[in-house]
Amino acid sequence: MKVPVSILVPIKNEASNLPRCLASVSWADEVWVVDSSSTDGSQAIAESHGAKVVQFHLVGTWPKKKNWALENVPWKHEWVFILDADEVLPPEAEEEFRAIVTGNSRDVNGYWINRRFMFLGRWLKHSYYPNWNLRLFRHQYGRYEKLTDADTMSGDNEVHEHVVMKSGTTGRLKVEMDHYAFPTVDVFVEKHNRYANWEARVACEQNENSSAALQHGTVSWRRRLKLFSQKLWGRPFLRFLYVYVWQRGFLDGAEGYHFARLHGFYEYLCVVKTFEWRNRVNRALDR
Repeated sequence: MKVPVSILVPIKNEASNLPRCLASVSWADEVWVVDSSSTDGSQAIAESHGAKVVQFHLVGTWPKKKNWALENVPWKHEWVFILDADEVLPPEAEEEFRAIVTGNSRDVNGYWINRRFMFLGRWLKHSYYPNWNLRLFRHQYGRYEKLTDADTMSGDNEVHEHVVMKSGTTGRLKVEMDHYAFPTVDVFVEKHNRYANWEARVACEQNENSSAALQHGTVSWRRRLKLFSQKLWGRPFLRFLYVYVWQRGFLDGAEGYHFARLHGFYEYLCVVKTFEWRNRVNRALDR
């Protein structure tokens, strides 16, 4: 029997990742793929795997894709799991999900899942690990946080926003996801250029009110650490040290070193894009 859970997969031109992703949740009773006018055959791939496809068109700056889907898709089940196209669930997830969504507990409304990163053909065992995300939840209680109304030039999908639960407690899943996020350096640079646009715009908003509602100590701590680090000198080097030394990325070999160096570069992009944005605003005010 299929597991009575709904899966949300947000995509745009994910033909290379979709077959692996959708095969990992073939046991789910309902799969919705929310597309943004893909041109690489992603829709046909999704439909061939039995998924329902709906198109999303960003109007203005809000809501973005995942929140729009949570509000507008006619979910068959109360439990929804959000799975990116470059992520894969292990076979053991089927029984753990079944036990949760068919259980009688009404106190726990959401579950965090850990994931590990694939970088340049190697699984990172230390860099960016553990990495917890709230992905399985009763959809009527969870929505992604809103950190800015501005156009962040980062695309139509949520970037680093977290799901905030309206009520209830959260737990942790035992299974972990595989995240095939950065198969090449080109992919890393393209994604993080967009992420830096988002980081710079949110930094200019100086919104420090969201971390208290995240209901997970590690993520809340990381958010506060990021806000504090934005005031420090030498942020790119500190980011490198955080990944390579604090997270023991040096144990991930050459891949861990390059991963840490690229995150130092990403931090520098955030710094200079924030500087650029603030200068643009100040020049506009001086006119």
